[in-house]
Amino acid sequence: MKIAEVRKNAFAMPLTNPSYPPAPYRFYDREYVIITYRTDAAALEAVVPEPLEVVKPVVKYEFIRMPDSTGFGDYTESGQVIPVRFNGVEGVYVHSMYLDDDAPIAGGREIWGFPKKLANPKLSHEGEIILGTLHYGSILCAVGTMGYKHRAVDQSTVLSAVSAPNFLLKIIPHVDGSPRIAELVRYYLQDIEIKGAWTGPAALDLRPHVMADVARLPVLEIESALHFVADLTLGPGEVVFDYLDPESDS
Repeated sequence: MKIAEVRKNAFAMPLTNPSYPPAPYRFYDREYVIITYRTDAAALEAVVPEPLEVVKPVVKYEFIRMPDSTGFGDYTESGQVIPVRFNGVEGVYVHSMYLDDDAPIAGGREIWGFPKKLANPKLSHEGEIILGTLHYGSILCAVGTMGYKHRAVDQSTVLSAVSAPNFLLKIIPHVDGSPRIAELVRYYLQDIEIKGAWTGPAALDLRPHVMADVARLPVLEIESALHFVADLTLGPGEVVFDYLDPESDS
């Protein structure tokens, strides 16, 4: 393969058989259960990187079922996002993500910098509740339950929240192990269609695990829960801060 061909064809690894196709990535019937809880303020401050600012000591624990996504297939995800502020604008920082499919793990980490790890999350309906679980290997790390469609929620409110900016810390090492890329990335969800949204009572249990440390941000009190279904597109990212730029210290 000639150098010009490498330049033309290289967009992901492996060169001749990438783990995922080029963007865009559209999701259909994406189902969310988001349990918002109050946590320890000091623990939260310890994991949110500057220049992001913590808005309040809360975490949004997510279980997300993605049955139909272009390029990434059928998979489930679970993790924590944290309300933050950047340059006066509020959004969320994606702190942890655990999922069960190679393509979105590879694509999410390589393109945007999503903090994805391989695990076994599940989101299912059991009678009058929605059940979310996260196993890392054989160990149960998270259990979330929510009453099924107790009360409808204003869809415009959900659309506004989902349209807010999302932030990621993208880290790519150099061949000697030192950081080659360390960037704060911002992205937006696009072309969002909310198909239904509900709230209800919820409970969340997080358990310690050395490699799935969701319990590092402990549950002190449940504030709210949201269940919704949407079609949406995962938009491209943009770098908003470079940690390796010497001028970033000033």
